[in-house]
Amino acid sequence: MIPSFTRAYEAAAAIEGYRIVVFADPANGSTITTASDNTSASLGIADSMGAELGGMCDVHRDGLYPVRLGGPVAAGDPLTSDANGAAIKAVAAAGTTIRIIGFAEEPGVADDLCPTFLSPGLLHEA
Repeated sequence: MIPSFTRAYEAAAAIEGYRIVVFADPANGSTITTASDNTSASLGIADSMGAELGGMCDVHRDGLYPVRLGGPVAAGDPLTSDANGAAIKAVAAAGTTIRIIGFAEEPGVADDLCPTFLSPGLLHEA
């Protein structure tokens, strides 16, 4: 756990620790919620405490930080969010673009905490 940039955001819903988070309503504010798909812009990873509705949540946006896995990954795999904000291997289907939060630093399986190099970006398959 070597984060280099952490910022607190108000939680628009309860957030579990070590989950991928996104802006809840980016057109109208900067509150956050747990990511629920692989197409929303991933903001970062909630710290170990997470947050209650209306509470403040520290979000790791850069560096190395663990994320809860939602499935098996290999070291170096690009990671995206599943429906519960857990990280899964990012695989874009033909003609799609998905958002990634970063890259797995080691292999793991569902429910593991996987150190992740945070590097938000896009994965596109032509």
